[in-house]
Formats: sequence, C-alpha cells, structure tokens
Amino acid sequence: AMGEREEDTEEAWLQLRPVEPLPSQCCGGGCSPCVFDLYHRDLARWEAARASNDRSLLSGQKSQSCPSKLSPETFLAFHISAMDKLTKDTYCVRFALPGNSQLSLQPGQHLILRGVVDDLEIQRAYTPISPANTEGYFEVLIKCYQTGLMSRYVESWRVGDTAFWRGPFGSFLYKPNQYGELLMLAAGTGLAPMVPILQSITDNADDETFVTLVGCFKTFEGIYLKTFLQEQARFWNVRTFFVLSQENSLEQLPWSYREKTRFGRLGQDLVEELVGCCRRKPFALVCGSAEFTEDVARCLQCAGLTGDSYFLF
Repeated sequence: AMGEREEDTEEAWLQLRPVEPLPSQCCGGGCSPCVFDLYHRDLARWEAARASNDRSLLSGQKSQSCPSKLSPETFLAFHISAMDKLTKDTYCVRFALPGNSQLSLQPGQHLILRGVVDDLEIQRAYTPISPANTEGYFEVLIKCYQTGLMSRYVESWRVGDTAFWRGPFGSFLYKPNQYGELLMLAAGTGLAPMVPILQSITDNADDETFVTLVGCFKTFEGIYLKTFLQEQARFWNVRTFFVLSQENSLEQLPWSYREKTRFGRLGQDLVEELVGCCRRKPFALVCGSAEFTEDVARCLQCAGLTGDSYFLF
C-alpha cells in the first residue's frame, strides 16, 4: 500500500508540473517577463516544491480572481461589461474595474490578453484606448481576423464573461511638453496607443505639444472613433489627416474630411510632406502591422528623422 501511495504522489506532482508555452503563446512584443520567463520561474518553483514534497511552495502560480493591482507576471480576471461592434470586424470591449479603481497605466502602455481555443493557449498585446485615469473600467479596440485564433476567442465573448489580462508593458512613456510636436502615424487598430497619449495632451491645459495624427484605413466607413477624432481636432494644437487605400472619390466624403484626406498608401512623398508641415521639430510615433511600421520607419529616416526621433510600437 505504501508503494502505491508514493506512485500517487508522483502522478499528482506530474499533474501539477507547469506546461511549457508554445511559440504561438508569445506575442513577440519583447515583454518582460515573457510567457517563457514565467514558465521557467514556475518550473523552478515546482521542482523545489517537489524536491521538498511541500505543495505550499507552489502558491503564487494561480490567477487571482479579484484584481486589486495589475501585475506583469500574473493574469488577472476582468469581467466584460460591454461590447460594441465598431465596424464589421472590430469591437470596442469594456472591462469592469472593481469599485471606481483605475487601471494606472501610462498613456500608450499595453496589456497582454490570454485566450484559449481548442485547448490551445494564445497571448496577444492590446493597448487600452480609455484615458489612463478612467475610473471603474477600461476599453480595448480588438480587430478580428477570419483565420485568427484569438479572433475566434474574442468573437465567442458575451457581456458578463471573464477575460484574463496581465501588464502593463511598453517602454514609451510620454511626459508633458517633452516634444515640440508629436507626429502620430497609425494604421487601423494601430490607432489604439495614440488615443490615450493624445487625450492626455488635450486634457492637460499646461501641455502645449502640437499633435499631427495620421490615420491610415482602407475605407472612410472603416475609420475608428470618428467622433472622438473630430472632437480632438477642435483643439488648437491638434490636426488630423486620413489616408484611405480603397477609396478614390472625394465627392463620397463628408465636407469636413475632404481637405484632410488622401488616397493610396502612406509612402515616402506623403511622409516627407507631413514631416515638412509640422510646426516644430517632430517626434514620430508609429503603430500598425509589422510591414506598415517597417515601411514608415524607412520613410521617416529618408525624411531626415534619426532613430532617436521616432518610436515604433
């Protein structure tokens, strides 16, 4: 009987062993700690606990169910309190925060979302678009792709469901009046990190930074957060431009958009023109697909901006 019980515990210990992440679970964003760092930490903890046959050494591995403070290491559960479909493939999802607590992120920092589909765990980075000081909730812009695993997970969400986040991450920390002008170049949901930074500037009467925000979308219909962007463009120090790759007729656009919309892609000529029309020496922020970010960085260099004059999200 003694031998049997030992085998039981061996079996039980093996079931408690942390599972090594798959490469797909790493978001590739250079987060610290990465899912692999956490796995190695948990594995070391498990090995120590098993060696001394003391399960209490394993504590600290589980997700906390009631978030008090965000943690880069531990996934915390948040309830979905609203889901708005902004376009045919993009949602604005609101997550409740306990009481009237705040997320306490710096504008432009991102979080990691954990999803499970077909028993496969995936992780992706998203930037909350709600202002950093919002109380009681935070909002995230999520675009769903037909073949994306995370998209399947997000499309299964209903109000009241729980999602798991950890963070914050992100090395770009904006300080008021740090730059003469911010040139924000965003494609699609790459608008997300720009929103809280822009809002923090216009909310602060002492921040006199100029902002030129350029949003690249396929169609006019597909522009996110139109009302917010129109309100922001009324501030004395903010200008917005749009680059639409699948439109070709100005007549189809509302009057207020005709002067500030270009067709095609954000290429070298347009980047040089935008840098040239900045009112002060610009610092550029770029966010979009990997390809967009790479292309735009190249254009910025050709337009004379050095590596310390732009940041790629």
